[in-house]
Amino acid sequence: MVNTTSKTTNIGRPVDRLESRDKVTGRAEYVHHLRLPGMLHGKIFRSTQPHARIVRIDTSEAAAVEGVYRVVTIDDIRTVIPHPYYGPAFHDQPILADGKVRFAGEPVAVVLAADKHVAERAAALITVEYEDLPAVFDEVEAMSSQVLVHDELKPAATFADLKHLTGRRGTNVALDYRLRRGNVEEGFRSSTHIFEHEFRLQTVMHATMEPMVSVADVANGRLTLHTASQGPSFVRIEIARLLGWPESRVQVKVPHLGGGFGGKLYIKLEALVTALSLLVERPVKVSLTMEEQFFIITRHPCTFRIKSGVSKDGRILARHCEVIWNGGAYADIGPRVTQKAGFTSAGPYDIENVAIESYAVYTNKPPAGALRGFGAPQTAWAYECHTDMIAEAIGMDKLEFRLKNLLSRDRPQASGTPMQDAAVKEVLLSVAEQLNWSGSFDRGTGKIRRGRGLAVGIKGITSPTTSVAIVNLSADGSCFLSIGTVDMGQGSDTVMAQIVAEVLGLRAEDVRVIHPDTDVTPYDMGTLGSRSTFHMGAAVRLAAEEAKKKIDALRRELGFDATSDVTLPELLRTKYGMQAGNIIGTGSFLPGYKKPDADGQSEKATPFWGVGATGAEVEIDTETGWVTVTKVINVIDAGTALNPKLLKQQISGSAIMQLGFTLTENMVFQNGQLTNGSLADYKIPNILDMPQEWICQWVESRQQDGPFGAKGAGEFSSIALSPAIGNAVADALGVRFLDLPITPEGVYRALRDAEASSNGEQAS
Repeated sequence: MVNTTSKTTNIGRPVDRLESRDKVTGRAEYVHHLRLPGMLHGKIFRSTQPHARIVRIDTSEAAAVEGVYRVVTIDDIRTVIPHPYYGPAFHDQPILADGKVRFAGEPVAVVLAADKHVAERAAALITVEYEDLPAVFDEVEAMSSQVLVHDELKPAATFADLKHLTGRRGTNVALDYRLRRGNVEEGFRSSTHIFEHEFRLQTVMHATMEPMVSVADVANGRLTLHTASQGPSFVRIEIARLLGWPESRVQVKVPHLGGGFGGKLYIKLEALVTALSLLVERPVKVSLTMEEQFFIITRHPCTFRIKSGVSKDGRILARHCEVIWNGGAYADIGPRVTQKAGFTSAGPYDIENVAIESYAVYTNKPPAGALRGFGAPQTAWAYECHTDMIAEAIGMDKLEFRLKNLLSRDRPQASGTPMQDAAVKEVLLSVAEQLNWSGSFDRGTGKIRRGRGLAVGIKGITSPTTSVAIVNLSADGSCFLSIGTVDMGQGSDTVMAQIVAEVLGLRAEDVRVIHPDTDVTPYDMGTLGSRSTFHMGAAVRLAAEEAKKKIDALRRELGFDATSDVTLPELLRTKYGMQAGNIIGTGSFLPGYKKPDADGQSEKATPFWGVGATGAEVEIDTETGWVTVTKVINVIDAGTALNPKLLKQQISGSAIMQLGFTLTENMVFQNGQLTNGSLADYKIPNILDMPQEWICQWVESRQQDGPFGAKGAGEFSSIALSPAIGNAVADALGVRFLDLPITPEGVYRALRDAEASSNGEQAS
């Protein structure tokens, strides 16, 4: 029951996730469960070539299979969508391959049948005649290659921060981002020491428990999309654009989502199922297998070249970063990753002279886009390993070197944006204390070697973006919260309910959160990039506060004292003479943002800073190269912990994902062909890979414009984990790894190479 005079304590309470009981009892609904009358299933036929012109597609055998309803190619798609290209940064991706294929695994045709097994058997009978083209797979090579993945680029102009995109004509460079602060050449001339290193990171994928799935139903002049998406508002906007329809004719519904991690953002299957449903005038469902997931979206591999100038007393005077991101065949949101991760690539350090170049580059590999961390873990791997290497070379303690150079609060980062409300020093010191950094450490004997490492990193948050919320209080006091944020397992519904409850004097368990449905839930840019608690949380608080003001105004109107404990149902019955009426509160939040100048400088490039530090201890068997991570300490800046239980889960989950990206996960390609495209061959961490000690903590710096001082927290334990482990491995072995992942074979070979080199030096 709403009580605006109550002093509840929902904030900081470890409320269980509101949907958890439905999930463990099997009552939770997912798109995979959906069956509509007359629904057809689509099975995608994919390219076998990484770069080729399509000479002929033979669908005759597939079409002749009993039970096949239709076989669809791009020519069919054009009859219902004349311009079948989409994408959040560039309209560069066709719904089905159009004239040529740009990566092995690209959708070429779709078989439709009432039985999905029939569709699958028939799809295997499609044959394509190709004219092979030269291909380019490496991002550095692609920068200057004469092999062009795209002949022209068409900017999407959807998002304010991406409207300026043009790409570099006649090349594979989709985005050329540059940042300048101070005079980097002068900084290098003033330096006593110069250090240069190159780091490389591999291709990895999201491995969500629920593969991608979408159902389209075109009927009565409207489209209803049931889809596993992190961004229903964007899906509606983009599908309406493709169709040339007003948004009112497109409804996007998202029930429970089985994980996303960035992979289910923007358009994935939605354009395809829409076109198919328009063609056959029946509902169409396309659901991917886990193996197909490898071809849809990945995380950017990259090459990072970093050069630093350091003074005699250990101050970093200048830094130059060049980051080349392998975006694959289609841009997706890669240009934004290139920009946002680019401006933090100099790290959390106070450096007067900085030059950064960050490039999004097309190659003939599967597209890369958003994945937990949005590029920050890749850049932190480079700058934090580089930091350790500098400290070791100049004979300074690695913690001391970091503390000497860390940005203090309110000092401008390389982008010009102050490190406001960012507890960088605090999280690092917390990790160091729990590692007993200044104490003794058992380094092992015999074939076992032990080491420890630490690292700290930052992340800029996607901006400018907005969120809208509606709080609806019914005549019996029930509370409904309508938001476009997608709860994909992170617990956002629960946290939003806690915010409403705190304002209105309810229990969080009494707030019903409406699943995203664009017909009834308001706009949200997307559930991504640690923005939901901060952006949507602020909108929810504003909506609840507006509802509270309306209740207080009604109380005054009806002559009740401000301290009266009269309830909302009593107020509405007094006004209307019966159980009737609603109190509606709306809230919209758009944080401050200032467009960067020509040098990439901005006083407000990010609404808040994501901050995380990690410490690690490892044990290595030098005979086998096996790395055992024995201890991990993750500490992030959470602003205010709205729900400590969920916060700890987010810190833990993010770090576990990054553990896999550090030690085991790697999509292996040979001439553009993926060789390990299944979870049998692509190794994600399991319980046996977990460290014996796994510590997940946070500090509270209170974000000034966050809801109750909170900020997002879902990614920040991933930022520094890889370099912490890499630094620990180097500490144990005296051998430095510049590339990820750090595999047993890689360790074994590095040790043998180091041994051979040492023996060679002794012999000479």
